[in-house]
Amino acid sequence: MRHPSLIAIALACVATGCTFEPKYERPAAPVAATFPASGVYATQPATNAGDTASGRAAVDIGWREFFSDPRLKRLIDIALANNRDLRVAVLNIDAARAQYRITRAQLFPAINAQAAKSVQRTPLDLSPSGQTISGDYTAGLNASWEIDFWGRVRSLKEQALEQYLSTAQARKAAEISLVAQVANQYLQMLAVDDLLRITDDTLKTAESSYSLTKLQFDNGTGSELDLRQAETIVEQARANREAQARARAQAENALVLLIGEPLPPDLPPGHGLDDQKLLTDIPAGLPSELLTRRPDIMQAEATLRAANANIGAARAAFFPSISLTSSFGTASPTLGGLFKPGSAAWAFAPQIKLPIFAGGQNLANLDLANVQKRIEVARYEKTIQSAFREVADELAARSTYDGQIGALERTTFAQSRTLELSQLRYKNGVDSYLQVLTAQTNLYTVQQSLVNARAARLENLVNLYVALGGGWIANTGDAPRAADAPATVGAASAPVAASAKSTD
Repeated sequence: MRHPSLIAIALACVATGCTFEPKYERPAAPVAATFPASGVYATQPATNAGDTASGRAAVDIGWREFFSDPRLKRLIDIALANNRDLRVAVLNIDAARAQYRITRAQLFPAINAQAAKSVQRTPLDLSPSGQTISGDYTAGLNASWEIDFWGRVRSLKEQALEQYLSTAQARKAAEISLVAQVANQYLQMLAVDDLLRITDDTLKTAESSYSLTKLQFDNGTGSELDLRQAETIVEQARANREAQARARAQAENALVLLIGEPLPPDLPPGHGLDDQKLLTDIPAGLPSELLTRRPDIMQAEATLRAANANIGAARAAFFPSISLTSSFGTASPTLGGLFKPGSAAWAFAPQIKLPIFAGGQNLANLDLANVQKRIEVARYEKTIQSAFREVADELAARSTYDGQIGALERTTFAQSRTLELSQLRYKNGVDSYLQVLTAQTNLYTVQQSLVNARAARLENLVNLYVALGGGWIANTGDAPRAADAPATVGAASAPVAASAKSTD
């Protein structure tokens, strides 16, 4: 026999009433025991007094504490209330909950009330009573019940429960991701605002230089080459401004989509890009802690558990199914005699079905269930590896951005002085105007790089906070909500138990 172990399992089930589900064992995490800590990871960012995580893990830090900008906090509140993707994630929980209840209902008998009338015609030569038309009236209760002797229905119920829990974790991941998306989009808007200010300042300076150069050219004291070079800087700045204005409008549109409504006119004042005081010293902890911090990992494990439970249902299909059907009520050839004494009627029909030959269908179903479990094991392990990589990437970025920004700040100062000296040398006739234009272009370029680096550093801190599992609680000290908790704002969701397992 291809699966002889099923016989031993069956004997055990006869004695204990267990299911055929294999014992679940969590796969070992296929990552290193610790995050990288040497080389590029060794440098830790500076913290401001009072703006510190104080050793708390990301999951214990509310996003209201992590972000300091009151405008950003308000935008996150609106997004959690109105974002349509989050509403879909919440409604998916309701759908998975309903599917679980449907599957669980198969464990209980089904009872129906029924009343019926039947009329039939019998040929006269075959009718004992000599009447060709006869009828019956019946009324009573019908009951049917599949005795889950081998645990097939219980395995399906467990599978539906784990799928429900997986959906709940997917909702949790969606909400955390939404917090990060709103924050990063807001930071991008602030960065574009800074770029627009730099471009406006550069354009103003370039236009002033162009006016002076044109005056010199008109008076015959300047060359057309100097004029065209000055004009090039002006037009380049104008082109950049148009592109940045477009990017600013599109960034706002993206933010409006995330929050699910137009930007309210009564938003509180916000902070500038340089004044965003995010927590920079959140400890990374150990990779093993990601198993309980990250909802995407918990979602993958719940899906794996569902696949494990499905094996139990596939194994149970090899053994007899036992069902009971019964009815009790009254029967009479006339409607008036339906409830008279002596009209009671009942029937009891136990049934057992033993699979003998199905063309290999049951074997194929069991093989499929085992393959699906191996697939989910691989997906679970890949989710852990991806989470490890995300945290490691963000740790590497956190360790290097301060140094990069410091270098860009010094470069900006140097380029600013270079421009001042170039202008002075040009006015004294020492250098050509090309040196001034080159210095002006270099300063403009490094100023843009500095703004982009500052925005990237802030986005890195947001991404690290989320990668470590933060963003689920609003205020530090709040008791974490269950993953299947109904939304407090936004789309309505039916109340649920604190734990779906409590309904077993």
